[in-house]
Amino acid sequence: MATPATTTRDSRRWLILVVICVAYLMITLDATVMNLALPSAQRTLGFTNTDRQWIVTAYSLSFGSLLLFCGRLADLIGRKVTFLAGLTGFAVASAVGGASVDFGMLVTARACQGVFAALLAPSALSLLTTTFTEATERAKAFGVFGSVAASGAGLGLLIGGSLTSYLSWRWCLYVNLVFAVTALTGGLILVRRQQKAPGARLDIPGVALVSGGMFCLVYGFSNAATHSWHTPSTWSFLAAGVALLAAFAAWQARATHPLLPPRVVLDRNRGSAYLTMLVLGTGIYGILLFLVYYMQVSLGYSAIISGVALLPMVALTAVGANVGNTKLLPRLGPKPLITVGLLLNAISMAWLTAIGVHSGYASHLLGPLLVIGLGMGFIYGAAANTGTTGVRPSDAGVASASLNAGQQLGGALGTALLNTIAASATTTYLASHRQGQPARLLHLAAVHGYTTVFWWCSAIFAAGAVVCGTLLRPGPLTRRADTPAPESAPQAAATPS
Repeated sequence: MATPATTTRDSRRWLILVVICVAYLMITLDATVMNLALPSAQRTLGFTNTDRQWIVTAYSLSFGSLLLFCGRLADLIGRKVTFLAGLTGFAVASAVGGASVDFGMLVTARACQGVFAALLAPSALSLLTTTFTEATERAKAFGVFGSVAASGAGLGLLIGGSLTSYLSWRWCLYVNLVFAVTALTGGLILVRRQQKAPGARLDIPGVALVSGGMFCLVYGFSNAATHSWHTPSTWSFLAAGVALLAAFAAWQARATHPLLPPRVVLDRNRGSAYLTMLVLGTGIYGILLFLVYYMQVSLGYSAIISGVALLPMVALTAVGANVGNTKLLPRLGPKPLITVGLLLNAISMAWLTAIGVHSGYASHLLGPLLVIGLGMGFIYGAAANTGTTGVRPSDAGVASASLNAGQQLGGALGTALLNTIAASATTTYLASHRQGQPARLLHLAAVHGYTTVFWWCSAIFAAGAVVCGTLLRPGPLTRRADTPAPESAPQAAATPS
């Protein structure tokens, strides 16, 4: 063990945190930055409304399907290698997407972005896990990381609206080059070569089963969002996804070199952290999708104003993540932070059901946005820290990927479920209110659809608070049974659990 290397690495750890956060911000921005640019891209390239959803779906399919495989790959070949490869590939795919001349070129670039995001996301988080091993510094680092992860989607809406309005939809993709080049330069200079997992091999059957299962689930949910839950292309893919993931779980219990070792997910705290990200991914689309619809369609906000309106939420997210991780998590543990965070989200979504056709921002939106920002800040940092605590260094990549996979799968489920609920509520309202001015009825029906979604989101968060709060262990994080063997102890001894 090279002492000089360790000292140099430690002296650069805060700069490495900046590099990790820049890279991860790029990924989280890309989850929403193209949403507001799609109508403009559609006009330029001339693709249909049916094709338009594939610009989003292509990214989520490749991202969600490959996360666990890429997380394990980072453990096997070294996190610096996969981190830099992910950054380079994402930058190239973004440049190609920005220069697209037709739909096929754009959708292919978006799919490639998802592939390299799947490589980059777990690499970034596992680098954070292995770089910060002292308890106090780890809490600060995860507080900063949590604020970036939680606020990226909201910032993506603001940046996407601004770039589309003042430059071009193409800059929603070109902007990634700024982030990628910055992080790539920092990664090359600052991040030292990471150790590979000794003696490990890639679980090919596990890769095939989990990648196929995730693909089927994400595709099935995406199809339900745009078509119907009853079409064969929805339920058959969902059934196949469940069957493949069940086979994957059975295989992992007896595989010699499992892709996702059962010890990673069977720890109560870590398993609860992954479930928390699934719940959060499912419910958060009530804000990122339907609240934005409400502000733009019902209240007439521009894309830029809608993004600015979310800034208080972003600010409170940063506060919640930093205070939660540095002050509360070391003393109280994740149980109260995650439980309270989910309950705050539930309260804020219930609060939003008071909106009307002409609601004011200060009177009806600002309060709930502040509350949900605080709730998300508490959740993100605590879940990321908990989900990667106590794992062996050789499992850091796949543990990080499990967090991302939970959120990605939750996002696909949330989009499908909430779109269906909103459409059904709107149709029912119009059918039962046939009298009145058509234009006003349409606005009232749309608001009814939004408030119905907000009630469902509130219920999802409340149920998550009960389940996750019950599963999480009380008290501060402590080292569990999958602590590395004595020969690895010097590397892991400083890692808090």
